[in-house]
Amino acid sequence: MPTSPVGRMQKAPIMSSNVSSPSSSSSSFGSSSPSGFRRMSPLDRLLAEADRALRVLSGSTSGTRPNPATALRKPAAPVVVATEPLAVVGAPDPAGTDAAAPSGELTPADMRHAAGLMRVNHVGEVCAQALYRGQALVSRHPSTRAIFLAAAVEETDHLTWLADRLKELKSRPSFLNPLWYAGAFGLGVLAGRAGDAVNLGFMAETEKQVEQHLDGHLQKLPVNDVRSRAIVTQMCEEERHHRETAQHAGGRPLPPLARAAMRAGSKVMTTTSYYI
Repeated sequence: MPTSPVGRMQKAPIMSSNVSSPSSSSSSFGSSSPSGFRRMSPLDRLLAEADRALRVLSGSTSGTRPNPATALRKPAAPVVVATEPLAVVGAPDPAGTDAAAPSGELTPADMRHAAGLMRVNHVGEVCAQALYRGQALVSRHPSTRAIFLAAAVEETDHLTWLADRLKELKSRPSFLNPLWYAGAFGLGVLAGRAGDAVNLGFMAETEKQVEQHLDGHLQKLPVNDVRSRAIVTQMCEEERHHRETAQHAGGRPLPPLARAAMRAGSKVMTTTSYYI
C-alpha cells in the first residue's frame, strides 16, 4: 500500500535523530559532560589569571558603576569681558605666588599631596585584585569563591575610579605595581590553601586595616579636594561591607603575629608608593 504523506512526515524525525548522537557531539568539544563544554584545567586557570594580571597592570580594566566624583565635575567657566585695565607685565602680584587657590581648586602642592595619597590607594586596589583572585583560585567551596570574586568586581570599580583621579591630578600609578601584584597574589594563594575559615579571616583582617587606612586618608586629603574625598568615602563604605561579609561567612580571626606582619607589610607599601 502507498505510504500516506502523514506517515512520511512522522518518519522524518526518526531519520534525523540518527545523524548525530550525544556522544559524537560531546566528543567534538573534548568533554563527556552533557553541556558539551570542556572544564577548565589548572593550567587554563593560571593562564586566565595571567591575562587578568596584565589587564590590571596595563590599566585596561573598566568599572561597572559610575565614578562617585562624576557629579562633582566643575562646569566650564563662563567667558567674562574684562572691565578693568589689564595688569602690567612684570608688575608684582599683590596676592603672592603662594596664595591659596580659590574654593574648590587645588594649589600645586595640594595636587602633589593628593596624587601621592591616591596613588597609595591605587596600589591598595591593585593588591586587592591580586589577593582576592589568588584566594578565589584555591578556595575549596564555590560559595567562598563567590565571595572573593564579588569583592574583586567592586575592587575593579575602585581601581578605575582611582586611575581616573590620578589622571585628573596629572599624576600616574606606582612603578612598582607588578611587584605588589605578584606578592599579593602569592599571599592570596597561601591564605586559600589554609582553608576557608582562615581564607575568609584573612579577607576580614585585610579590609579592617584598609578601612583604618582610608579613614586616615580622609583626614590627610586637602579639605577642598572634594573629588578625591567622594571616591575614598565610597571605597571605605564598600570595604566595610567586604569585612562584614567575610566575618558572617565564618572568617576566623587571625593571630596577633599575623596581624602585625600584615600591618608592617602595608606600611612598607604605603610609604614607598606615595613617591614611586
